[in-house]
Parts: sequence; structure tokens; C-alpha cells
Amino acid sequence: MNIFKRIYCRVVQWVFRVAAPCMPYREPKLLSSIDELPGLLLENGVRAAMLVTDRGVRAAGLTRPLEEGLLKSGIRTAVYDGTCANPTVKNVEEARELYITEGCECLIAFGGGSAIDCAKALGARIAYPKKSLDKLKGLLHVTRKIPTLIAIPTTAGTGSEVTLAAVITDSEEHHKYTLMDFNLIPRYAVLDPGVTLSLPKELTATTGMDALTHATEAYIGGSTTKKSRKAALEAVRLIFENLYLAYKDGSDRQARENMLKASYLAGVAFSRSYVGYVHAVAHSLGGQYNIPHGLANATLMPIVLEAYGKSAHKRLYDLAIAAGVAGKEDGVDVGAGKYTEAIRELNLKMGIPQRLRGIREEDIPKMAHHASVEANPLYPVPTLMDEGELEGFYYKVMEQV
Repeated sequence: MNIFKRIYCRVVQWVFRVAAPCMPYREPKLLSSIDELPGLLLENGVRAAMLVTDRGVRAAGLTRPLEEGLLKSGIRTAVYDGTCANPTVKNVEEARELYITEGCECLIAFGGGSAIDCAKALGARIAYPKKSLDKLKGLLHVTRKIPTLIAIPTTAGTGSEVTLAAVITDSEEHHKYTLMDFNLIPRYAVLDPGVTLSLPKELTATTGMDALTHATEAYIGGSTTKKSRKAALEAVRLIFENLYLAYKDGSDRQARENMLKASYLAGVAFSRSYVGYVHAVAHSLGGQYNIPHGLANATLMPIVLEAYGKSAHKRLYDLAIAAGVAGKEDGVDVGAGKYTEAIRELNLKMGIPQRLRGIREEDIPKMAHHASVEANPLYPVPTLMDEGELEGFYYKVMEQV
């Protein structure tokens, strides 16, 4: 990256860091069970709600107790279960039509990050009926309040229940873009471990590594706060202590509860301190090939962390101590290396591959461009990289033929 672009990126990041304490960050009110929702809605005068989920979650019966509880309470519920793994503009527009037709008054997102992101983007479109989603993308373009949004995560990874971001896929252009505004933060979040007990091993693994990526990138960036550092360290500790337990035994309720807490804390951390090139590259892979976000993050994370070099070592050492994979006696460089290696070992134990299928060499320049546009200048990464440098990450995770 040339010196002028480098200076521009760092100045923008400095401005956001200085302005951060004045920004209206908030956290959702936490509930511990879906059984609390009917009473909450009635207290707020809601008589018609929209449930945004996906067919897999609904077919598994996870939404049934909530749907039955709402029905018994006299709350009419419209269900949109067409959300796909990387929610699209089409998903949002279909859901919006149903919301309007059914006269809904609030949004309930039930599922992983995809369902929650779809509901956030839906809220933005309801607030701005005359603007398309691509006109609302970017930072602070959703300045109107959206309908009351309640998030019920069924995975412990995305942290979407606490963040100000929604990631949407433009299926025509084959790339993802992000809507970011404080109005997109859900008003309520239900952290109910009961809805995560049936999460398959593979999703437990990749969504858990997604949470680890959030905490890690938030901590090593240049825009941390006391609160975000504390949240990130606690999230990392909980993930290293509980993720493999939840993976090995999905019925371990305590491990599931701890992972929900870790995911939430990681969301708190990166909402305030942003992420980095792991996320930017992963988003481009998801947009181009529909590669699950958590899988892409898990595979990329150790590679990108090593590429940052010594600029990230001190903070990676802190994370290694929090994770319990290094001791005070280890030097900074050794501790940083142990953290990166511990990530690789955790991936290996949970069957997460080191390479990703389907990446085509001819697509790499375009994906690197999208990743660079997303990350630069906003993400306060330890080491700045241009499109050419980012291209190297795709080659390193590309499956060899």
C-alpha cells in the first residue's frame, strides 16, 4: 500500500477512534428464555409479530414453542422462513412484502446470523420504504428507527444479536455488503441455551470459530476501548474452555450457555472496535461462492494473524494468556505463535479444513478488490494491506488441484 493511502487509512481510523465515546452504542436487554416473549410483546401492545427464520430451523421444530406461545397469547404471527445461508436482497424484499401484507408491528429474528441480519435489513427497508438496500449500505445510513427487533440466536458465533451490522448478499453482483447503524442493534436478545442444543457438530464448530474471530480481530485492532478489550479477553477464555465441549457433546447445556455468552461478548467487542482482514476476505468468499462465513473465518484466521507479523504479537500474546495456551513465562513472540497454533489445533480437532473448495484463480482479483473496499480505510488492522497483498490469502486457502 502506498504511503498516501496508508496515511489516509490511519487518519480515518483515528477519527473514528476519537469519536467512538460519543457514539450512541447500546446493548439489547437480555432475556434468558423464549417463554418470556409473549408477555413482553403484550406489555408493549404488540398484537401482530413477524418471525424471520429459515426452513431448517423451523423444520427442526425450534420455533414451534414460540409460535404456540404467541398464538395462546392472542398474538398473530406471520412467518418468513425463506432466509438462506447468506441472506440476499431477494430474501429481504420477500419478507418486507409479507410484513406489510400481514400488518405486523415488530420483528422476531430466530436463527443464526443470517436470520438476524435478514431481519435487520428488513427493518431498514420498512423504515425506508422508498430506498433500496444498496442505498442504505455502509456506515450510518439507517438513521430512522426500525420496528422493535428481538433476536433469538440459535448459534453461538455471529454475535448479531448485539451488533449494529447486517451483512447482505447481492446475488447478481456476487458480493456482500454491510449496513451499519446503531438503529440496527436489536432491542432485546434472548440467550436461551435450549435452542442451541440440537445444533449440528459442524455448525457448532464453525460458528464458534466465528465468535473467536470476532474477539480476536477486535482485540488486536487499533481502535480498542477498555470495555471492548475486557469483553474480547473474556470471550476468548470462554471459547477455549467451552467450544470443544459443546462440539463433542451437543447436550452439554453449560457449555452451550457459556458459548452464547462468549458470542455475545465477542459481539460487544467488535461492535466497538471493528474486525479486520479475516472478515473482509471471508465476506468476499461468501459473496462469490456462498462459503459459510464461520468456515471461511476459521480457515483464514491463523493465516492472516501470521501475516500481520510482529505488529500483532503483543496483543496475540495477551489473548494466548486469556485462552490458557501460553504462560507468563513465554515471551511475546512465543506466546503469539502459541495462540495462532492453538487456533489451528482447535480447527483440526473439530474437522475444519485448512483449505476451501471451489475457489477459482480468475475470481481472486475481483474478490480481493471487494475485500479491500470493505476493509480500507475502516478496519483498524495491525498491518495495512492493499489488494495485491490480500490476493495472497485466497491462494493460501485455495484447494490444490
